[in-house]
Amino acid sequence: MRITRTLTPEDRAASPYLELPFEVPPGTPSIEVRLSYNRDHGVVDLGCLDPHGFRGWSGGARSRYVVGSAEATPGYLPGPVDAGVWAVLLGLHRVPAAGIDVVVEIDLPATGPAETEPAPPPVPERRPRRDLPADSGLTWLACDFHAHTLHSDGSFGRAELAALAVDVGLDVLAVTDHNTVSHFAGLAEIGRNFGVTLLPGQEVTTDRGHANAFGSIPWVDFRQPAELWVSHVESAGGLLSINHPLMGDFAWSHPLTRRPPLAEIWHWSWLDTRWTGPLAWWNAWGWDTVPISGSDFHNPADGRPLGVPVTWVAVESGFDAEGPAPGELVLDGLRHGRVAVTSAFDAPVLMRVDDELVAVGGDGTLLTDRFGHRRPVHGDVVRFRAADGPYRLETPDAAVVAITP
Repeated sequence: MRITRTLTPEDRAASPYLELPFEVPPGTPSIEVRLSYNRDHGVVDLGCLDPHGFRGWSGGARSRYVVGSAEATPGYLPGPVDAGVWAVLLGLHRVPAAGIDVVVEIDLPATGPAETEPAPPPVPERRPRRDLPADSGLTWLACDFHAHTLHSDGSFGRAELAALAVDVGLDVLAVTDHNTVSHFAGLAEIGRNFGVTLLPGQEVTTDRGHANAFGSIPWVDFRQPAELWVSHVESAGGLLSINHPLMGDFAWSHPLTRRPPLAEIWHWSWLDTRWTGPLAWWNAWGWDTVPISGSDFHNPADGRPLGVPVTWVAVESGFDAEGPAPGELVLDGLRHGRVAVTSAFDAPVLMRVDDELVAVGGDGTLLTDRFGHRRPVHGDVVRFRAADGPYRLETPDAAVVAITP
């Protein structure tokens, strides 16, 4: 089956998403879809709907996918290929004024195999954990809340990503592939094998902003208004975070009457932490929003390493210290705002402990409160009286090295 269309700005104005329906007869074991267009002239995303709804999404990362009963291209869900009306879902992300010609080819059954993830690498030796002061009954875990795999536009399989997380010292890594949940299956087992908590996540991705939905929750329909993302994630027991709210053409611009509980205040795109933009946004948005961070890791060649920056989350102790912490403990720590965000695993940390502020590894920095008042930090572990509102550690030239709510 071959479908040819010329997409125009008028099509995108009508809807940023276009469904191309096709009929799947009974007994079909698999389908294969191929999309071709001139990528120098625009960007068209790719996905799949079956008769029951969502079946997968790869955005602009792929031009081909296979869906079958036993296997599917990463980003897509394997399972029964039910007879009925399916649809190729196109996202009209960048459509030039002159329009863009697209060709969609559909094979029933698939003529080639689905792409698969690479074999798991050996489990690396864990980087020594940091022993940070904490309230009684709590333990601080090193977390990165934003990373991608082959299930969207990352270059690593899930096991490869888990191995890298262990190598850089992370206790928790949220795997947040774009607009899909195909990476959820097997994530817990992979995490147990490597000794790291792989927190299920999905980056709800649109051209008006991105948000990470954390937890083993159903797929979030990115085509719906962002207001519905908030209620959907909350009702499913997950947590929603606004991602990189000031990042280029993906800055957050969705209107909301109810705000998510989290926001990715520190993202790799904060290229110079003497810039005050992210902190100014947090100040305007509201300090009741819990700050987190994410490396947004995709590919080592990008030069944006995993685990930079790091969010430390204080979770209830009692789990096996040699194994991964339960994801629900991590979500609970986030819900209660028990976080401390810092530039890297070994960087200075500022945290709240026993109703005090504790600066670890911050000798020579300045403790700065919400009013801009500064106090020098002298020593490796220094305690200060704490008041309400956020605090941060700065270098003498005003570069932020750590923040805490």
